[in-house]
Amino acid sequence: MTLEAPEIRHWIDNTAVAGTGTRRLPVWDPATGQQQATVVAATAAETDAAVASALAAFPGWRAQSLSRRAEVMFRFRELVDANRKEIAALVSLEHGKTVADAGGELARGLENIEFATGAPHLLKGGYSEQAAGGVDVYSIRQPLGVVAGITPFNFPAMVPMWMFCNALVCGNTFVLKPSEKDPSVTLLLADLLRQAGLPDGAFNVVQGDREAVETLIAHPDVQALSFVGSTPVAKAVYEAGTRAGKRVQALGGAKNHMVVLPDADVDAAADAAVSAGYGSAGERCMAISVVVAVGPVADPLVRAISERVGRINVGPATDPAAEMGPLISREHRDRVAGYLADPGGAEVVVDGRNAPLADGPGFFLGASLVDRVSPGSPLYTDEIFGPVLSVVRVDTYEEALKLVNDNEYGNGTAIFTRDGGAARRFQYDVVCGMVGVNVPVPVPVAYYSFGGWKSSLFGDLHMYGPDGIQFYTRSKVVTSRWPDPATSQVDLGFPKVR
Repeated sequence: MTLEAPEIRHWIDNTAVAGTGTRRLPVWDPATGQQQATVVAATAAETDAAVASALAAFPGWRAQSLSRRAEVMFRFRELVDANRKEIAALVSLEHGKTVADAGGELARGLENIEFATGAPHLLKGGYSEQAAGGVDVYSIRQPLGVVAGITPFNFPAMVPMWMFCNALVCGNTFVLKPSEKDPSVTLLLADLLRQAGLPDGAFNVVQGDREAVETLIAHPDVQALSFVGSTPVAKAVYEAGTRAGKRVQALGGAKNHMVVLPDADVDAAADAAVSAGYGSAGERCMAISVVVAVGPVADPLVRAISERVGRINVGPATDPAAEMGPLISREHRDRVAGYLADPGGAEVVVDGRNAPLADGPGFFLGASLVDRVSPGSPLYTDEIFGPVLSVVRVDTYEEALKLVNDNEYGNGTAIFTRDGGAARRFQYDVVCGMVGVNVPVPVPVAYYSFGGWKSSLFGDLHMYGPDGIQFYTRSKVVTSRWPDPATSQVDLGFPKVR
């Protein structure tokens, strides 16, 4: 007897709500290739109901003191920490990444909660006494209202926390549309927010796909949108959202380069390239996908990377020895494998299609290394988003820098060298939003902000950190005077400050 796959619910008014739509989307177990759940895609009416719930909750939540909002975040942080194993296991089940990798994702998400607990300090304004005769001027930051987040499959716990922690603590209410590929963890986080004391309606989740996104973009009561995904979709969301009069931050794709200079420690650089290229099966927007080997370092570096790639243990999250899991779907796995089938004249040093599990029912593909990649080939130009690491050889630092700066994307980059002067020159000259010096994945800590340049970001504010506080609030300047009525008079001249 075949059991029917369970249905993933929405979350409205602090309650799990069954979907009423007719469109059903599969949630796969990437390790087995079997469907494990079903998403009932939200109708426009259900998305409207989530927004209405958030709108009704906004006045009361906004009126809560800063200390009260911070208290909810403190409680939420403790609940997430206490439920780490359950959350990580759920991420692994639907995404496929190893439990250790899921735990790392959660640890970085916790940092964002911890940053948000500082709202009483972060939301302080400025004050100028006696800006003019008897006049004081001060600035305050106020929440926007209902805001929405649209998040990707690759970090189903962390990326939502990049958004809603700051948004909520600033006094906004939130509607989240998670990826339909691994949506369950958002319901667990929603319930933990409820347990932490977040009032009904302040946080809502609508499951679904494009229809729910388009409804949120067009909805007049949604004041701002945060998005993380591919560049074409990010650009479309940004253009549609701003056209509708909303504030939008839309983070897109990446093609992150790791420049290795001839003086670099080859073993350390190889360790970093393997860690950053194949972690989470390469399904990270900050994954290193291109190693730029400068001059004579290329041959020993490729050998060192190749040796390490062969030792990577690929397997399901249920295998404690697994270091890299499957990709998110069969279609995506096949698309990534296609780059190995047609490398365009490059040399496939390690072919992940030959990995033991690559021909099984799960969506596995082994770690792959391709050398002598041409900057004009799809291996270089496309965001592959899988465990394929390309090596581009150049003769000089100047060529390496030009390669990075000429690329369409500007998300993250790294340089490996023992030369402090070269590293400082690189961080000064490179056209990229996040730079690592002997750090392969330069994701900023939570009290800085995350975001790239060029086609990796649409909007003027980055995600989380100080930019996140600024994005989810707007400033108001108050000019006040408490004069003696006896001195009041009509004056049609321009206001004076001296």
